Amino acid sequence: MLIVLPPSETKTPGGTGEPLSLKALSFPQLNPVRTQLIKDLSALKIADALSILGISENLKSEAQANKHLRTSPTMPAIFRYSGVLYDALDAASLPDFALNRLAIGSALFGVVRATDQIPHYRLSGGTKVPTKTGELPTLKARWGTAITEALFDAEPLVVDLRSGTYQQLGRVKNAVTVRVESVLEDGSRKVVSHFNKHYKGKLARVLASSPQEATTAAEVAAIARAAGMTIEENPAHNETFTLVV
Repeated sequence: MLIVLPPSETKTPGGTGEPLSLKALSFPQLNPVRTQLIKDLSALKIADALSILGISENLKSEAQANKHLRTSPTMPAIFRYSGVLYDALDAASLPDFALNRLAIGSALFGVVRATDQIPHYRLSGGTKVPTKTGELPTLKARWGTAITEALFDAEPLVVDLRSGTYQQLGRVKNAVTVRVESVLEDGSRKVVSHFNKHYKGKLARVLASSPQEATTAAEVAAIARAAGMTIEENPAHNETFTLVV
């Protein structure tokens, strides 16, 4: 079972690891696209980068980080990303075997495993990074089928917790997907937006740390239920679950 998490805009700065080595990253078949994106992103002038990345002058350091992707220190991807989902996941307290079940979608790296060492960077899934010739391809166009193929080859079962933007960069057929809903006082349902990441982080923690290895969608649901979570299956789409909170 491979649990693929969404990335986060907020990232932990710094690191103590050696500079980025693409050869050391998981899913080496993604390296050609990674290499080109790094070249194009680091070549941007800071003023242009601010506009392209959609960030203000106050976040200039984020654009500057992209200029040093090959030389800045790294840290494990699971600790590079921060925010609500990663707070709920609390990766620092997970056993090693749990980390081996976790991966993270990335606009820059496609997908990395939890322990892959990556630098601080800024790039969102909807950004168009100009090429050397001035073209503006979408990241979906750049990645093509590479992420889909990499994840398909990785594990027999993928639990895809990425947001829609990152799923678009590389969909995985038959992956288990989850939507989070809350029950209102009148019994109606509402898709959880604000705490969506929080609950997905909790679900990822439960699945990753389970002593059982899920090989089917039904087994994923069973692990979540055993942990006290309310999971509903979709009869029309066996791999789509609703987490009721």
